[in-house]
Amino acid sequence: MRVTVVGSGFVGQTTAMRLVERGLAEVVLIDIVEGLPQGLALDMRQSAPVVGFEPTIVGTNDYADTAGSDVVVITAGFPRQPGMSRMDLLGKNAGIVRDVIERFAPGSPNAIVIVVTNPLDEMTFLASDASGFPKERVMGMAGVLDSARLRAFIAQELGVSPLVVEAMTLGSHGESMVPLPRHATVGGKPLAELVDEATLERLYARTRDAGAEIVGLLKKGSAYYAPSASATRMVEAIAGARNEALPVCAWCTGQYGIDDVYVGVPARLSAAGVSEIVELDLNDDELGALRAAAEGIRAKCADLASL
Repeated sequence: MRVTVVGSGFVGQTTAMRLVERGLAEVVLIDIVEGLPQGLALDMRQSAPVVGFEPTIVGTNDYADTAGSDVVVITAGFPRQPGMSRMDLLGKNAGIVRDVIERFAPGSPNAIVIVVTNPLDEMTFLASDASGFPKERVMGMAGVLDSARLRAFIAQELGVSPLVVEAMTLGSHGESMVPLPRHATVGGKPLAELVDEATLERLYARTRDAGAEIVGLLKKGSAYYAPSASATRMVEAIAGARNEALPVCAWCTGQYGIDDVYVGVPARLSAAGVSEIVELDLNDDELGALRAAAEGIRAKCADLASL
């Protein structure tokens, strides 16, 4: 498998490192800054004898080197700054994502695209629109990250390993995130039996604001360890290493009563992209929240036409 990671910022370089260390793919790391991806790739190759992996990575500034990619992970864009919302980035990053698509698509017409750039849901729609690729081959990384953050916060709250926590979030990446308390468990026990309603709401609020919390603490830059791990998990699924349902930003065609919009839903990934959207048993409140999130994303995507 050949994977191109677009953008050599912290998210991009960490994603590239995770992919190459795990032997998942031949990796191409590309950036507009001359020397940056080349230097990072050289550094990673020199770590190979210590860590013990085949150094299948190149750094480049030339999109010709990305030709024939099976997966393209787009991390390029402006990061959030303190006090900035994901939507503040809409205008800034729309032009970047369009440019990226125009540059790599001719050489990799069969690629699967994973969008990481914020605002996630809108940039995923933009990538689909600009590429003209089948909708199932363009998806966004959001739910895997939000779900991981929620699981981490639950584990911290209860003093348990995050590995025994199962929880999933759907909807949008941000304010319209849809947590699923009925589907969350800790060591096989329902989460709702272990914490009260006020604690649940506090955990969900912290998850929704998790990115902003990290931005505020760092003062400069934004999260990259968890986002890169989440993007790598999606590449693993596409490569066939996992057959689990992952919450991703995917194009809905009637599932959950939602049509013609990208929104966070559980999906199975394969070499074809999104091979199946899994329909969970949602109650009326959960279903209403998911549909509301989808309509919110649809309205914001309409704003892209004016940019």
